[in-house]
Amino acid sequence: MKTTKTTQQKFRKEVILILAVLTLYVSSVMAQKSAVMHAFSNYNIDAGILNPGRLQQTEDYAFDIKQRTLAGNKEKVIIAKFTPTKTSDERWDVVSVDGKPASKGEISTFRKTQVKQPANTSDMQTDDGSFRVEKETADYLVVSFKAAEGALAKDAAFMKDCRSYLTINLKTKKLEKSEVLNEKSVRIKGLTAEKFHVVVTYRWDETENRYFITSENVDMTLSIVGQKAAVQTTTEYRNYSKQ
Repeated sequence: MKTTKTTQQKFRKEVILILAVLTLYVSSVMAQKSAVMHAFSNYNIDAGILNPGRLQQTEDYAFDIKQRTLAGNKEKVIIAKFTPTKTSDERWDVVSVDGKPASKGEISTFRKTQVKQPANTSDMQTDDGSFRVEKETADYLVVSFKAAEGALAKDAAFMKDCRSYLTINLKTKKLEKSEVLNEKSVRIKGLTAEKFHVVVTYRWDETENRYFITSENVDMTLSIVGQKAAVQTTTEYRNYSKQ
């Protein structure tokens, strides 16, 4: 499939919006899931990873990102910096696009696609009956859950047709990654995704006593104007520093 420049730009914007919504959802899981909590207790895992805010992207740390998007046969690589102490859109500084200085238009487009997280994420709920232990090995525990129908914000409504997974390292007792995988085609920001698979990885910082996102990978198959297009986006996060 040959994609136009406008279509590719739309894909990139939608992917960024989807990532923002995903971060909100994964970070708002509520506790009181008996089977999962029992497993956590057996392995001495901190149930705090099921509490709101523990996995949210930081708002008081500066960080750098490298975002690589492949749509059709076109690739775009954006290097950007986030500085929370700056005001409004200026918090994002686009360093380069495809290895070249970013134009004013590219900077403006990137900044406009950055979604500010709403303050009230604690009202997002999961379906307690959907929680289950997916896998137990000597090294890892994997649990999964679904969203409570009717409890999602409009932008995150597609999550009701997805299942989310948490992978915990049983050696370190820390969360290593979260995943979201659709169970049927979903509508995201006006586009139909036949495949929607997101993997977010984390590292635990003992000094800061918190999780930091290290990468977000989105793999989608989108239907647009009766045709299918594969879109893959990888965002790497690095150089966190408290402001």
